[in-house]
Amino acid sequence: MQKHFGGVIWTDHALERLRERGIKQGDAWATWKNPDQSRHTRDKGAWVYYRTWGNQKVEVVATRNKKKQWVILSVWSRTIREKTRSERKIPPIWKRVIKAIFP
Repeated sequence: MQKHFGGVIWTDHALERLRERGIKQGDAWATWKNPDQSRHTRDKGAWVYYRTWGNQKVEVVATRNKKKQWVILSVWSRTIREKTRSERKIPPIWKRVIKAIFP
């Protein structure tokens, strides 16, 4: 893993988290570069970038330094599980059939 990768600076903390969590530096960089979503952090000094890779959601925290260079501060991921039928709120088939017959 490199301190300067993809045109951004990676903190020792971020590199350590990549190693601990088994996240590829390229996946973290791609999450930052082309996220599915992003938001300000609570203190609004940094951004959190999100991207889903298969069943893993990678999150990258980044900010700009005084020289306006991007700095990756931390990285983590979590497994996304598929929602159950009740969590997806899909009505049972019999309700969908009745609704189709009697709109």
